[in-house]
Amino acid sequence: MENDSLIKRQKIRIRAIAVVAALILIAAAGVHFLFGRRMIALVSDQFNQEQLTVARSIQKLVETSLNTLEKDLLNLTGSAAAAQFDPVDLLARLRPELEKFSRPGVEEIRLWDRETRTMAVFSHGNLLVDSAQAFPDADALPLPESGEVRITYPRASGSRVYLYLITPFGSAGSRYLMFRLNLAWFLSPLLTGVRSGISGYAWVIDGSGCFLYHPYTDYIGHNAFDIRRETYPDLSFFQIDRIQEQEMLQGREGTGTYESAWHRGLAGKMSKLIAYCPIHISQEPKQFWSVAVVAPIHEIASAVGQVHRWQLVLQGVTILVVGAAAAALLLFEIRFSGRLEKVVDVRTRALKRSEERYRLLIESAEDFIFTLNEDVCLKSVNSYTANFFGSDAERLIDRPLADLLDEDVAQKNIKAITQVFATGRSVREEIEIRTVDPPVWLNANYMPLKNESGEIHLVLCIARDVTENKTLQRRLVTTEKLAALGTLAAGVAHEINNPLGVILGFCDLLVRKQEPGSQVYEDLKIIERQGLHCKQIVDNLLSFARDRKVSEKSADLNQCLEEILAVARHSIERRAVTVKTDIARRLPMVNGDCRQLQQVFLNLMNNAVDAMPEGGVLSISAALDKGSRQVVVKVADNGCGIREESMDRIYEPFYTTKPEGEGTGLGLFVIYGIVNGFGGSIHCESRVAEKPGDKSGTTFIVKLPQHPKEAS
Repeated sequence: MENDSLIKRQKIRIRAIAVVAALILIAAAGVHFLFGRRMIALVSDQFNQEQLTVARSIQKLVETSLNTLEKDLLNLTGSAAAAQFDPVDLLARLRPELEKFSRPGVEEIRLWDRETRTMAVFSHGNLLVDSAQAFPDADALPLPESGEVRITYPRASGSRVYLYLITPFGSAGSRYLMFRLNLAWFLSPLLTGVRSGISGYAWVIDGSGCFLYHPYTDYIGHNAFDIRRETYPDLSFFQIDRIQEQEMLQGREGTGTYESAWHRGLAGKMSKLIAYCPIHISQEPKQFWSVAVVAPIHEIASAVGQVHRWQLVLQGVTILVVGAAAAALLLFEIRFSGRLEKVVDVRTRALKRSEERYRLLIESAEDFIFTLNEDVCLKSVNSYTANFFGSDAERLIDRPLADLLDEDVAQKNIKAITQVFATGRSVREEIEIRTVDPPVWLNANYMPLKNESGEIHLVLCIARDVTENKTLQRRLVTTEKLAALGTLAAGVAHEINNPLGVILGFCDLLVRKQEPGSQVYEDLKIIERQGLHCKQIVDNLLSFARDRKVSEKSADLNQCLEEILAVARHSIERRAVTVKTDIARRLPMVNGDCRQLQQVFLNLMNNAVDAMPEGGVLSISAALDKGSRQVVVKVADNGCGIREESMDRIYEPFYTTKPEGEGTGLGLFVIYGIVNGFGGSIHCESRVAEKPGDKSGTTFIVKLPQHPKEAS
């Protein structure tokens, strides 16, 4: 009994499975039927879109061919413009052109004189001159100006449809050159070979609805609405009439369906797919044609139906084969998917953490980090780079590197990047960014980035700001140079000092023996003054070269600056220079001697005034830098500035940029020695105007250490 019960339950299960399978098959067949109908509709829509693409191609082809004829007409006008209006002469000149233009549809070239009403017609090597002949569209069409081409509306003449392209030629203003365009010749080469699907074709109507081209040639030159009704009076053309009237003749493009009674020799009622778009002929007068591409729906339905019948058979077999394995596969998939989801989830979280760490590292770095492609355009930048150039990272993407750098710097770095793509090796290069003041120097390392196939697709650049190192290096070179010059100057000064003392001694003896006011006395005094001037120069050289210890004296900078400004302000302002001061109160005492520091500041102010011969602004500021415990004094002008090539030599003895006779070249040389003797430093920043409107000027920055007693 238990076995029978088990058998019954098993049979019930089998029957249930069979019923379910049958229901599934019936449902699949119904779905297949509905899907087939839907598929025909979808394929028809897709096919119509492809027909619309064909129509657009025809549109471009026709418009391009007409534009070419317009250019040829203008070129022909230029070649005939110099000739007199002699038809025989023009025939000889234009015969090669006529033979060339007959191929794209030009059947005649006409020359019309509006004043004499003479028309010369050139056709296939023959000339016909007809007096008192008017141009047929002269009243309906505004005649073109020089350099313009007007296109007339199409006209039917028997079984042919033609139009004119007309343009003026010559200087008389009443002569016109025309192409008579046979539209059958013109459109047939463009449309005869058009096929949409198996037997689809194209036709063209003008703005009034007349056929300009149709594979059934009896339609050409006739109104589309009328010829259909005359040919098939028992058939309703409501759909195609509506499409033509409300869409095609309004210059619109689109797709649709309609009922027809003819298709390439096949007669009988049939449904067709149609895609259409306008062909723009001219703006003055405004006219357009419309091209339509049509194909019967039954071709598509037949192909789709055959495919679906085979699909139905294959689906049935597939359901039987796959159904048995579906349950096992489903169970396996459920278990496998659960495990896979856990693994993917773990690895996704790990990848996200890794990406976040990498992104945080790149974004927090105070270096310029970016990538470039083979066109040397930015493909990614970090925040530091974007902020430096005053932009968002997204706005810098795809911008050329040359947009951010000066031309010479950009070319040098482009060469380095090209070398990385070519060799696959890293290249180092320096980048000078001159768009900021002062310029910034970067040490850039260009490295190749390879894709999965091992090809270099990007170059990674990591650039570090080395401006401070550059400045320190320049200062070190200057210091070493000045030390060497100081040693040399000391030796020269000692050699000069001894004979100079003898010269001044004997000069003094001779002065005492002469009567004051005599010519000899005055000459000796000149010798004495010049000798003393030489002695002062020698003393300055010795003062710079002397190995001073850091001064233990202290000086009140507020007092020093106030006294020297009180002395020099009047003479400075007489030279149309405005003095502006920004001196902090109660500055701490600094190392140095007040008299010598006043010499430093007076010399810097005089140099600044000399740099502004037309007047300007002299700015003097002083403040305490608490971080370095130094008092910083800045003397700035808006004068002509110092050129880059002179910056490394301004502290050299006897070097000056002033005109001959206006400076000894020892001022900055001595200042450098005084400031360094007090344990301080001097630095110059200057900018020269490269073009009108640019700012220029020089700033000398003197840093003096705070006196130890003040610091404590």
